[in-house]
Amino acid sequence: MSDWQPAQRYPDPAIVVLDPSFERYRLALAKVERIAHGMRWAEGPVWLGDSRTLVWSDVPGNCMYRWDEESGAVGVFRKPSNNANGNTRDRQGRIVTCEHLSRRVTRTEPDGRITVLADTYQGKRFNSPNDVVVKSDGSIWFTDPVFGIGGYYEGEKDTPQLPFNVYRIDAKGSITVAAKGINQPNGLAFSPDESLLYVVESRALPRKILAYDVIGGRKLANRRVAIDAGPGTPDGLRCDIDGNLWCGWGMGQAGLDGVHVFNPAGKLIGRIDLPERCANLTFGGVHRNRLFMAASTSVYALFVNTQGVGYA
Repeated sequence: MSDWQPAQRYPDPAIVVLDPSFERYRLALAKVERIAHGMRWAEGPVWLGDSRTLVWSDVPGNCMYRWDEESGAVGVFRKPSNNANGNTRDRQGRIVTCEHLSRRVTRTEPDGRITVLADTYQGKRFNSPNDVVVKSDGSIWFTDPVFGIGGYYEGEKDTPQLPFNVYRIDAKGSITVAAKGINQPNGLAFSPDESLLYVVESRALPRKILAYDVIGGRKLANRRVAIDAGPGTPDGLRCDIDGNLWCGWGMGQAGLDGVHVFNPAGKLIGRIDLPERCANLTFGGVHRNRLFMAASTSVYALFVNTQGVGYA
């Protein structure tokens, strides 16, 4: 997408209002900006507020990149990255990363050392940890689909040893299965009050975004379909402070590539059209009102009139 150009006029036509309730989230004088390009498959953006930088993964590129908000400079954060995918921060500000090649979840310490948080469950290797969130109690929740061991492009080909589960790591490092029976779990996000956990079921036909009640902060119950994606392909997702779901979306065609925004009732209220399929996103910037979108070969940004919840 080397020839992509931002909109020449305000409001940006790439920001599509599908329900009047979305108008309040669109800034009339903000447009989609591309802040980086040239990746193979951009994923897992995470905002580092203390340094005003964004870090993200290029999964098949085996590299994690960093973008500086002040200068706009893009550089390498870590290479090789073990085909890193999803990233988030824990409550101490450390980056937590899902790695395909090593089939583990790691933490980057302040001095740059890598601590392994999880690489096996009951003596069996994980498949390829994909996406991760940290709850306010410090527990780490991650999905474990098969994508990284399906070939040699995003990891190493191998046979799954475990079912495709959602796992929880507690503050003491104990690992438990939080949800099972999901056909390739992918992106996940807590609602603002952490009473719900949303999980993308990425190989269901059609794809679905599931919702679970979080019981006692530890267990999931009452599984149901929050959003039927129809022809779309949701991937990573995040909530804003009003409980709206901002979902990376894509199907290789206009109107389905970019970000879809759903209200807490599951109604599609808005859309951000991008020239590439969006895999994942996060909120950042000084006020957490800048949406960063990892979309195939590029990373895009857009100021919006809301804020992401504080855990991402």
